[in-house]
Amino acid sequence: MSERTRDGVSESGICAGRVVIVTGAGRGIGREHALEFARQGARVVVNDVGVARDGAYPGAAAGGNVAGGDTAGEPVALTVVEEIRALGAEAVANTDDVADWEGAKALVTSALAAFGRLDVLVNNAGFVRDRMIVSMTEQEWDAVVRVHLKGHAAPLRHAAAYWRDEAKAGRRPDARVVNTSSGAGLQGSVGQANYGAAKAGIAALTLTAATELARYGVTANAIAPSARTRMTEGVFASMTRPEAGFDAMDPANIAPLVVWLGSELSAHVTGQVFEVEGGRIAVASGWHHGVPADRGGRWDPADVGPAVDKLLAAAPPAEPVYGT
Repeated sequence: MSERTRDGVSESGICAGRVVIVTGAGRGIGREHALEFARQGARVVVNDVGVARDGAYPGAAAGGNVAGGDTAGEPVALTVVEEIRALGAEAVANTDDVADWEGAKALVTSALAAFGRLDVLVNNAGFVRDRMIVSMTEQEWDAVVRVHLKGHAAPLRHAAAYWRDEAKAGRRPDARVVNTSSGAGLQGSVGQANYGAAKAGIAALTLTAATELARYGVTANAIAPSARTRMTEGVFASMTRPEAGFDAMDPANIAPLVVWLGSELSAHVTGQVFEVEGGRIAVASGWHHGVPADRGGRWDPADVGPAVDKLLAAAPPAEPVYGT
């Protein structure tokens, strides 16, 4: 185990000296990431605009103002910064909108201004607006896809540009990207077409980033976490706190994997999606090429059905969709 100072911050933690951005770090899983990175010796940029579960600012009607507007959110980022400083670690707050191209650039710039470098980007920010697809509005679709998918892509783009420039200047990074997908993106989820589609996109974004950024000394991985947060309370109503013993749904359970992925120890791991819940970690198995039925020429439509039936009979069964 790493030795710790009296105030709880590890002088020899696995992320000692590293600079980390965590988006959506004001509450829930993101907050736990930020705190554990700090305990492991990192300097942390705590990003959060402080909106409600559905992305509305405090006092705004549900579905109203969304991150990126002019209304001020709750100061949750500063609250977490104060918690980190109370541990004896270094942190700064940031309230830029991660799904805004310039806001994401300002977020990366804030890390460089505060700490002179950037080693880890943890994309975690998001909110939900659950609805069956037959009744989902355009705004509900756009808002959720924007904050999750674009809210990953925009910070990643600007962090990657910084790391590329560092590599070209002869200062090859040992950098990490940790994205946040979901079981809803890997298996689908009833009532969450917008969220599931965005999270599936994040998984694909991670694979692309891992390949493109390897030349610059950057790895990219994703997690699909399951824990009790504001976002999951409507989907997993049974996620209650146990009266005693290990709380498998505690969001703090997710942080150890993410912190390890952000450390120098994980340099050999990239392009992976990890499922994590309680004390369980698994590597998710994504899409693979199946064994084909090859006719050697164009198919007659009438012959396609029997061929597909044989392929499905030989294929492994699909994972069940959440909510079924």
